[in-house]
Amino acid sequence: MPPTISTTAAQPQPPFPFTSSPAIPPQTATLPTTSAAAPTPSIFGLDALFHNPVFAGGIGLAGLGAAAAFGRRALIAGAGLLRRQLLVNIEISKRDPSYNWVLAWLAQPRDNRGFLASRLTRLRNLSIVTTTKSLNPRAAVPEGDGGGKIHADFRVQPGFGRHIVRHAPGVYIAVNREKAGTATTATGEPHETLTLTMLWMHRHVLADVFTQAHALAQSFQQGKTVVYTARRMEWAVLGKPRLKRPLGSVILDEGVKEALVKDVKDFLAAQQWYTDRGVPYRRGYLLYGPPGTGKTSFIQALAGELDYSVAMINLSEVGMTDDLLAQLLTQLPEKSILLLEDVDAALANRRQRDPDGYSGPTVTASGLLNALDGLAAGEDRITFLTTNHIDRLDPALIRPGRVDMMVRIGEATRYQAGQMWDRYYGDIDEDHSGRERFLKRLDELGLFGGDENNPEVPKRHTSTAAIQGLFQFHKGDMEGAIENADALIPRTFEPEKTPVEATIKAPA
Repeated sequence: MPPTISTTAAQPQPPFPFTSSPAIPPQTATLPTTSAAAPTPSIFGLDALFHNPVFAGGIGLAGLGAAAAFGRRALIAGAGLLRRQLLVNIEISKRDPSYNWVLAWLAQPRDNRGFLASRLTRLRNLSIVTTTKSLNPRAAVPEGDGGGKIHADFRVQPGFGRHIVRHAPGVYIAVNREKAGTATTATGEPHETLTLTMLWMHRHVLADVFTQAHALAQSFQQGKTVVYTARRMEWAVLGKPRLKRPLGSVILDEGVKEALVKDVKDFLAAQQWYTDRGVPYRRGYLLYGPPGTGKTSFIQALAGELDYSVAMINLSEVGMTDDLLAQLLTQLPEKSILLLEDVDAALANRRQRDPDGYSGPTVTASGLLNALDGLAAGEDRITFLTTNHIDRLDPALIRPGRVDMMVRIGEATRYQAGQMWDRYYGDIDEDHSGRERFLKRLDELGLFGGDENNPEVPKRHTSTAAIQGLFQFHKGDMEGAIENADALIPRTFEPEKTPVEATIKAPA
């Protein structure tokens, strides 16, 4: 049998040699009958946007910003809620009387010992209030000295800004003094506010703060009389408080001063009596007489005796109207005597008109009557009116209810002259011989109204102001006062006549 020859075709070699894996038996590939469906594209193309890394990063940043803003607002709201729950604020306007009281209280020295207190309570914004007074104003000035020395008192108080003060151990008060952009119409001064902030648990110290501030203000005014004046729609202190004038320094005729003081004190003690009977609790007095007899001086001394202040209104002031007068009387300062001086002159000046017939807003007689005793009249008030000419007053003004007591403060009497002599020269005229000679000299000059038994003595009068001026001119010299008593004779002055050669003629 012929031999079988088998041949194998040569296999093509790959271009690069490699290590072959073990042979895998051939298998038949089976293809699936179905395939996965392709995703449907969005109508607005949002899929493409969200798959865009730039857009997706912007959305993330915006979300983070919104979350941060929300967190910030939540933090602010939470802090505000926490502040409202844990803190208490009290705001004081400059128009309120306690504004200056609290500022003066804040200026008082405090015990700030301790590490925390010494660093929290450092005041960096300060303001200064300067007050001056004469040293020993009633003392004699040495010869060669130009005058009394002036003492200056500098009071440092918190300025505008935020401060922290220590009221007691563990109790701190935050102070914020601000100046507003608006100003008072009457004075042009900017509005100011003072805000005190403390923990709610320490709110009870507010009573202590205002009590101490009021007591401090009272100590500054101790022994003094405060005078108020009307500034548009509010009351303001006129200058510095005056030293109280002793009631004994005002010499009125025998029994007059005592009767007035007794009537005022009886009125102050009868408030419940007025309330029980439904009668308005107010009282009016009219002091009339020639000038220089001590009407205003008595009112000032009476205010010092009662520890009251004096509130003055100038009815002739430009811009004073009926409505403004009524409002001022309803807002009268507490414990004050209302003073309306020279009522006759004020109402007489209202009759004067400008050439065009208009004199501007004024206080009318009916407005004054209603302010004193009308529906708009306030209560708990003592009113004093003064006039030199009672005959010029409207009878409706001085009727009972508006004026409950009228007293004439007249010319100096023999009693008044003797009392004034004892007050000025009582320490050197121990046997009163000088007083008798002085009174005899005044009798000879007819200054007590003349002598009915001697028609040759002229009938004259003088005032207590003139006698006081004579005594002040001759301090400690009673003989000089007696010798110059004729200076008390009232003088009459006639208008000077202008010389013809001094007259300036305008060209025709």
